[in-house]
Amino acid sequence: MLDYIILRNLHKTTRMNFYIFANAALGKGLSGGDRIFIEFARRLSRDKHVVIQVWEEGYIMCKRQGLEEGKNLEFDLINVNPWCKLGFLICYLTRILSALYKALFIKLENNSSTVIYAASEFWMDSLPCFILKLRYPKIKWVAGWFQTAPNPLKGFSEGERERENVYRLSAFYHWFMQLPIKPLISNIADLILVNNDLERRQFGTTDKTLVILGAVDVERINEYREHHKKNTLIYDAVFQGRFHPQKGVVELINIWKKVSEKIPGAKLAMIGNGPLMNDVIDKIKEIGLEDNVKLFGYLFDGEEKYRIFSQSKLVVHPAFFDSGGMASAEAMAFGIPCVGFNLDSYKSYYPKGMVKVTAGDLNLFAKTIVELINSKRKREEIGKEAQKMIQENWSWDQRVEQLLKSIPLHTTS
Repeated sequence: MLDYIILRNLHKTTRMNFYIFANAALGKGLSGGDRIFIEFARRLSRDKHVVIQVWEEGYIMCKRQGLEEGKNLEFDLINVNPWCKLGFLICYLTRILSALYKALFIKLENNSSTVIYAASEFWMDSLPCFILKLRYPKIKWVAGWFQTAPNPLKGFSEGERERENVYRLSAFYHWFMQLPIKPLISNIADLILVNNDLERRQFGTTDKTLVILGAVDVERINEYREHHKKNTLIYDAVFQGRFHPQKGVVELINIWKKVSEKIPGAKLAMIGNGPLMNDVIDKIKEIGLEDNVKLFGYLFDGEEKYRIFSQSKLVVHPAFFDSGGMASAEAMAFGIPCVGFNLDSYKSYYPKGMVKVTAGDLNLFAKTIVELINSKRKREEIGKEAQKMIQENWSWDQRVEQLLKSIPLHTTS
């Protein structure tokens, strides 16, 4: 106990410097890893010096999320936009090479109060940290590893039932990219951040692996709910997340077709954006659900998104492959239950508040939605469990405190 108190006080008095590598940040949406580094930076910069290395698109993403330069926060911008006009592959490789080049010249204090953080396991984030760790052995490398790639032969699906399209090519790319990075992180990083117990097992029994569950802006949500106590229920369900092969967004339209056959006029709100947006639009038109599904695109945290959550009866998260699912937790903070597939990662993520159905069973997923829509009592019962779990355990301040307590410090500066 005495050792714990000494370590906690050491973190409070040490002037720590954080250098975050987030060159993989991409697109109008926000991945779980993007959300984590942004919220970490926002809170760490209250009393610690934080530098974020991003490229132009990542910088715009940070600005959209209200992350502004200030006394303790600055951006180190790598300029690759001209190269990105030549296509995705050139843009990808240029970000890697630019980040590696910069890593050869970045000057840091070589002590344990200097922390480098790879926001993802992608090469443009992890390899610069590897180089800096070689240059400055005493600094601490925190490596984000938030999802192990699936077996490329299986693709993005879990469970016994086969998915119509398992996106094996995307899975292969993810798997191949992680292959050389994992041993570097396992052997050299000082702390590895994962977001569930299943991911932790990927790194054996090492005590330097920390499970960081997701979080939501509990304070901001409570403030909104305090000023908007009466809300008319408009949507039978809401989805929030990236329109990505993992998330089951195309299958959700098929699910909603089944729901609307039982409940004519059932309304689904979909918040998010991503590579499968056009596929979702095409599927909606193909099966005639233009009046049943409303696409909002990506919405920032705040009144418009919170209003949709508060006007929804439940949240749906039909991911076929997932390591967490912070997007659903934000809606669950409003006291609405979630329906999802019974994925292994949800055992630690959502012990309560989510009704889990057999992975890949679209009929059972639709049936469960219909039952919850028709049972206000059951919705409220599970919704209260969801809200209590999120409110008590899903604060970003709690996550930052976990991080700071877990970084091994040996010297002060």
